[in-house]
Amino acid sequence: MSDDHEQIYGADRARRLEELLREVARRIAELDRRGALLQGAPELLKLLGDVRSELFHYEVRITYDTPEIAESRRLVDEARRSEVSFLDDDAEED
Repeated sequence: MSDDHEQIYGADRARRLEELLREVARRIAELDRRGALLQGAPELLKLLGDVRSELFHYEVRITYDTPEIAESRRLVDEARRSEVSFLDDDAEED
């Protein structure tokens, strides 16, 4: 896998994260039904740690710009700056 691809949080990995979140919810509900929420604390801490780690990766990678996106963003920003200065110059001539 290339470095660029590893920086992108793909749809498959997102679905796995959603399922992991659902599993935590199911486990909490099950422990609650049995009246064993606090007894399940060690297990829940491990599950929540796994979820926390994966959520962190999701948050970081979902906002990562690939080189292509970063270049597109740079071009758009540059065009916007040029447009503003062009409009400002016209206003001064009037």
